[in-house]
Amino acid sequence: MKYTEVFEQYDREMKLFISYMKDREYSKDTQNGYLHDIKHFLIALHGKPITDVTDIDVMYYLTEIREGGAGARYRNRCQSAIRLFYKVLMRFKIATHNPAMEIEKAKVEKNRQPTYLQKQFLDACLEWVHGRYITRDVAIIALMAYAGLRVSEIVKLNVPDFDQENSHIGVLGKGNKWRYIPLPTEMNHLLQLYLADRIVPHNMKENAFFISQFRRRISKRMVQTIAEKTFAVMTEQYPQLSGQSLSAHKLRHSFATELLRNGADLRAVQELLGHEDISTTQIYTHVLDETKERAMNKIRPAIPHSYATRGGPMHLG
Repeated sequence: MKYTEVFEQYDREMKLFISYMKDREYSKDTQNGYLHDIKHFLIALHGKPITDVTDIDVMYYLTEIREGGAGARYRNRCQSAIRLFYKVLMRFKIATHNPAMEIEKAKVEKNRQPTYLQKQFLDACLEWVHGRYITRDVAIIALMAYAGLRVSEIVKLNVPDFDQENSHIGVLGKGNKWRYIPLPTEMNHLLQLYLADRIVPHNMKENAFFISQFRRRISKRMVQTIAEKTFAVMTEQYPQLSGQSLSAHKLRHSFATELLRNGADLRAVQELLGHEDISTTQIYTHVLDETKERAMNKIRPAIPHSYATRGGPMHLG
């Protein structure tokens, strides 16, 4: 089936699903991701009626996308999308069962260590930002590297979210949850410099903090491009970075890593990153391990000389 055929056959179900997500205020990213997953799932049904789909059909589909190269996380997101889709259909009595409900999720490696930039390269990022709108782009990179903002949070940031007087920003994160990040003096000054240089938007009522050259709210793709161009220049200057997977999100990983290296509490890092569950923050515990190792290397036990020189206890008597 093609996209057009999917919308023709499952038009009512698709509209209901979209309406439900909007009504429940799912984030735009979640809506787009789930809608993409459901479209592909419906295409794979080859015209089979929604009410005839079984858990076997869903399992076959999830297995198919894994064999097609999808990772466990993407596979699980697809399952979550299908599960929600049928939850909505059951809620409005279009379907009588949820074929994705009893299927187990794929195991995801939870202890995978995130990649990050060492401090010297993190600091160098700001030095190698270039382009016509350099103040804007430096501010964007700085907010990701030194405040841990996601790309989507950079895009959603509005002018009133920056409190110059109290030196903090309000960030609208995942699940439409707010968090407040205190800013160092240097960051506060940088953002003030940017605002003085901010592009005047077409719509004078536009509140977006970051404005594109097209004089509207900056896009996610543009933020990613700014980071990619910066990393491209850095890689030329620092050959040791060649072959590393560098992206805007690596700046966020680097921010979390530096916090922990500087002694920040894991709970504080969780709040600054906007993680709902602390288990998500615990992927950075490799840094805590390094800190513990450095701390232990400073310990100088007062071992009796006889133990140290003979390799064992001295027998007395």
